[in-house]
Amino acid sequence: MRTHFCGELNKKNLGQDVTLCGWVNRRRDHGGVIFLDIRDIRGICQVVVNPENNIAFEIADNCRNEFVIKVTGKVLKRPDGTINTNMVTGEIELEAEDIKLFNKAITPAFPLDDYQDVNEDVRLKNRVLDLRRPEMNNRLVTRSKITSVIRSFLEVNNFHEIETPILTRATPEGARDYILPSRVHPGSFFALPQSPQLFKQLLMMGGFDKYYQIARCFRDEDLRADRQPEFTQIDIEASFVETQDIISTGTEMMKLLLDKFVNHSIKEIPSLSWHQSMKDYGCDKPDLRIPLKLVEISDKEMSSQKDMLNQYFSNWTNEAEQIDDVCVIGIRV
Repeated sequence: MRTHFCGELNKKNLGQDVTLCGWVNRRRDHGGVIFLDIRDIRGICQVVVNPENNIAFEIADNCRNEFVIKVTGKVLKRPDGTINTNMVTGEIELEAEDIKLFNKAITPAFPLDDYQDVNEDVRLKNRVLDLRRPEMNNRLVTRSKITSVIRSFLEVNNFHEIETPILTRATPEGARDYILPSRVHPGSFFALPQSPQLFKQLLMMGGFDKYYQIARCFRDEDLRADRQPEFTQIDIEASFVETQDIISTGTEMMKLLLDKFVNHSIKEIPSLSWHQSMKDYGCDKPDLRIPLKLVEISDKEMSSQKDMLNQYFSNWTNEAEQIDDVCVIGIRV
């Protein structure tokens, strides 16, 4: 139906006859000549509709934002002074020869041609419109690419993607289960998995050696900032490996993703042992963006503190027992 995506056209396509399909992102009428910005998942392309083309002009004149159309025409260079350097397709435009209207649209609940801050409740009630915004397009497409890179990396490292059951029995995980009644077994219930933990261990016992899955997990949690009722995790399991083997696999995968998607090349990801973390930060999941560390008070300082306390209690009462031990955990500096 279409020959190109809107955001793919450039100077290399000059003179070509192409067909685009998409949504009307914006309509402008400049002294009889109508301009339509057509949007699809790859970007936006400007379409020029001249009044000499009566049929196409009439359809374009009735088009409004979010109408779905198909446009066939010739790719031309934009006149001097009208080039838009902010657009990938800013050097070209499509002169319409034929326009077909697929579907009309009512006025959107919020504008999509010039994104403005919109209340999240409004966006969620109009989720289809929200997904049309370039920001949402980019996020979902990037997520898909990240998943593809993860799969390729793990396959190269001899992991096998294996799907595990969704309908299962309740397992002793750290949260509540989502329960589903069974129609064919009255009085019995299925539970949605909080993780594929038991199934991947069975796979190891079955001799599959290395397993991974982009797994959907379900936990009946209260709605908090760090809790989600359903989420996706990279789930892996391996046989005959040591702790460092798993850490190395995760490290190399993260280095690849950082380099590929945020253009950040890193040679090594620092590691921190549990004992060192507890000693320096007092917890096993420190926020390393905060440079504060716990500093242990030296023996000399502890002795000084003990003498001071002994002197205090000696002055308070002659019968006070001398303090033999002073326990000081640490101070933040």
